[in-house]
Amino acid sequence: MADHYSIRTAGTATRSAAVDEGLRAYMNKVYGLMAVGMLVTAGAAWGMAGLTLSDTPTQWMLGNGKYLTDLGKTLYLSPVKWAVTFAPLLMVFAFGAALNRLSVQGATTLFYAFAAVMGVSISWIFAAYTSFSIVQTFLITAIAFAGLSIWGYTTKRNLSGMGTFLMMGLIGLIVASIVNIFLKSGAMQFAISAIGVLIFAGLTAFDTQNIKNTYLQLAESDQEFLGKSAIMGALQLYLDFLNLFMFLLQFLGNRE
Repeated sequence: MADHYSIRTAGTATRSAAVDEGLRAYMNKVYGLMAVGMLVTAGAAWGMAGLTLSDTPTQWMLGNGKYLTDLGKTLYLSPVKWAVTFAPLLMVFAFGAALNRLSVQGATTLFYAFAAVMGVSISWIFAAYTSFSIVQTFLITAIAFAGLSIWGYTTKRNLSGMGTFLMMGLIGLIVASIVNIFLKSGAMQFAISAIGVLIFAGLTAFDTQNIKNTYLQLAESDQEFLGKSAIMGALQLYLDFLNLFMFLLQFLGNRE
């Protein structure tokens, strides 16, 4: 009986160790994909800023010593700006709808393509804020994100109850942001930014715990499914980080 118990205990410990090792590899993959996605976004935004902004005087002056090139005028001042603004949102919906039909490699490629389009979409920040304040805010966001994600991963508290509340807040935030495009209210924009920081701070912790729990529930699934799940987790954390950065930039960014 003792030998049988010892064998069963050893088997349980072995399976537990395998799950722990698999979880670490899974989370490393999620964070790795997210990090590469952020680098693609940063590169695309920086590159597009170089094509749309100029120190050489043109007829489209921004009033801060910078000028728009012809491409900049098209992207930021013409109706094309709406297509550039909403293209990433459409790609997110397309990504979710097509994920099950894509291979892991295809889903990864689509994720990086989305990150590049997002970089083009937010490249306007280089026209509105100083490069130093953008880098400073990015570093602050990275530190805050790391702390929130670590807490979400390690806490024993069940954060699932936050999910519904945060999603309701996110929907309200999107509606308010769309409305304020037309109202152009400074006070409303300040409130949106403050609420946005709180919502995406909460989502960072919530999504991290959810990604961890998803693996623990599906650890026995095939590698193809787990690979796609990791990409979706990377997308969720990527969006949390980017939105947290954009809302913090409105508080901390030094406008040109």
